Amino acid sequence: MKLNIGKKKLSIRKVDGFWNRFKILKFDLYPLKEGILLENRKFLSTYFFCQKVDVVMTDCDSNILFIYKKLKSEKIIFYKRRVYNTYILPLGSCDFIEVGQKLKIVSDIKKNT
Repeated sequence: MKLNIGKKKLSIRKVDGFWNRFKILKFDLYPLKEGILLENRKFLSTYFFCQKVDVVMTDCDSNILFIYKKLKSEKIIFYKRRVYNTYILPLGSCDFIEVGQKLKIVSDIKKNT
C-alpha cells in the first residue's frame, strides 16, 4: 500500500496480531522509512520507542480525526471515539495534512486487463 501525503508517496506496512503490534518500533534504533498501519486501533503507547514519530488517527472512511506531530517516547494516546485506523509515520510526514482531510491510499495490486 502507498499513502499520498502532499506530493510524496509513502509506503505503508500493515501490522496484525498482538505480538507484532506490541513490538512495533520498540528498541528500534534505525529511522523509520515507511509508515505502519494499525487497523482497528483506538489508542497507542510509545513507551520504549527510540525515535520521534508522527501519528495520524482516522475513521473508517479515512477522514483524519487526530494528528500528533513529533511524538516522543513514553507518551500515551488514550482511547479515542470514532477512530478506526492508526498510522505511525516517519517524522515530518504530517506537515502537509490537516484534521478533516481525507487520506489518499493507493493499493499496490495491479489489475490485468
